[in-house]
Amino acid sequence: MLQDLDESRTESDGAAVIRVLSYNIRSMRDDREALARVIRACATDLVCVQEAPRFFRWRKHAAWLAAASDLVVLSGGATAAGPLLLCSLRARVEHTEDVLLPRTPGLHQRGFATAVVRFGKARLGVVSCHLSLSARERDAQARLLLERLEAMDVRHAVAAGDLNERPDGRAFKRLTRQLRDGWAVRPWGGEFTSTPRRPHQRIDAVLTTAGIEVLGCGVPAGLPGVTDADLSAASDHLPVLAALRVPATG
Repeated sequence: MLQDLDESRTESDGAAVIRVLSYNIRSMRDDREALARVIRACATDLVCVQEAPRFFRWRKHAAWLAAASDLVVLSGGATAAGPLLLCSLRARVEHTEDVLLPRTPGLHQRGFATAVVRFGKARLGVVSCHLSLSARERDAQARLLLERLEAMDVRHAVAAGDLNERPDGRAFKRLTRQLRDGWAVRPWGGEFTSTPRRPHQRIDAVLTTAGIEVLGCGVPAGLPGVTDADLSAASDHLPVLAALRVPATG
């Protein structure tokens, strides 16, 4: 059994402990009931989804996933070219924005799903991202992600997603020069996110700005309610779950 991970709570000073999940769901082309069971078992406050459905009736699919996971749709989906944000009713939403990134001819359109939310007295910016398969475009998108976080004008922020790159890659390193890599700071659970049947590389991550305390971060294999069968059936990526303590802000 996996060791305990901090549960969501609001502390006496207004700081918030939240659970954030990053998950590439492959457009819900796999076992969506297994997918919902995994997300629900993680008891999350925020889910940063990548490869959400983008075409026919995409809003209906996003709404189904949110409801089946005991969450609500926050932002993103087709309007962000795939990244999607889900949240619990604990979140108070200040602002949402879907951002389309410059597109390289012949490559997929990419984007960010972004929001500013409050938990207790903690104010948090959040971005779900899915970076390019092209190394050159991926590095440019990492720079744009940092610029987007700066433009959100929040003291504390989290960016999570499929980086399509291992930690020794150029774009990953660019991000972690300014952001903290949850797994590297406080490893918990499993490390590798690809592929579910043969995990051998870490290409998905939860990244935070300074001031956020990482209480644990990793693949939740073995968490009560999360089975190997569901993880294998739900998607071609494994999810990353992080528990974070976000300080109270003004």
